[in-house]
Amino acid sequence: MIKRFVLFLIYLSFVNVNAQELNCQVSVIAPTLQSNPANQEIIESLQSSVFEFVNNTKWTTDQFQLHERIECNILINIQDKISSDEFRGSIQISSSRPVFNSSYKSRLFNYSDPNLQFRYLRNTAIIFKPDNHYDNLADVLAFYVYMMIGYDYDSYSLEGGTPYFNKAMQIVSNCQNAPEPGWKPSEGNRNRYWLIQNATQALFIPLRKCYYNFHRLGFDNAYSNREESLTTMFEALQSLDAIHKARPNSFNIQLFFTAKNDEIVNLFSPDQTGLRMQVYNLIVRLDPGNISKYNKIKAGTK
Repeated sequence: MIKRFVLFLIYLSFVNVNAQELNCQVSVIAPTLQSNPANQEIIESLQSSVFEFVNNTKWTTDQFQLHERIECNILINIQDKISSDEFRGSIQISSSRPVFNSSYKSRLFNYSDPNLQFRYLRNTAIIFKPDNHYDNLADVLAFYVYMMIGYDYDSYSLEGGTPYFNKAMQIVSNCQNAPEPGWKPSEGNRNRYWLIQNATQALFIPLRKCYYNFHRLGFDNAYSNREESLTTMFEALQSLDAIHKARPNSFNIQLFFTAKNDEIVNLFSPDQTGLRMQVYNLIVRLDPGNISKYNKIKAGTK
């Protein structure tokens, strides 16, 4: 009995050292299809396959402890069944990272992609081939996994997410001749192509620096000096003004504020350091679509 217990502890230790990068919650819904029992079985099987693919694939060469895994969520909403094994819908992806010395998790990425089209057979594994466009569902999932990892690494080290953004860029390159939507520059300015193009352009380097300065130099130090941290976070937001002046209402800046607008309100509404109105004047210019939320900063209420 003791021997078994020791072996069990060794197993837990091994799992902990070799944990994968993501702790991802996966949901698949299909409001118009789930009344059919056969479709319901496919939905459940797909949810299981996506969960296994995302959480059990080794996405980096780094070693993660269980508590270090990136917290994220994937919601697939199937809206249409094109054929017996082909589906169309949307996918929503979000991720967050912990703030040092607190229980709070700061959201880094939150996006709903309306261009999801894929094939899936019940009880089949999702297979990703990084060198070519083999399976669109695998490519979409891998693309967003690398985007989430890239943003996470950028929040801990200056431009630390570059290797993972490069992997996302490779997937987009592989998919330029794909029949499925969402990959090409000609399909609009708010898709996977432009998401990664903007992330890797020199013009958007201030945004990547903002992720680092806002989280690592600002948020992570709030436990020891709140006022200094808020000033650092405000200065990080100020750096986005250069992008706004060159490219107003750019896709990636909008996504940044989609993830951060509520957090910014909660941080700066009760602020008594004199930054409150400076933050308000800046933020309504950078993200006018959420001005009703930012008015709470002006009023000094959450």
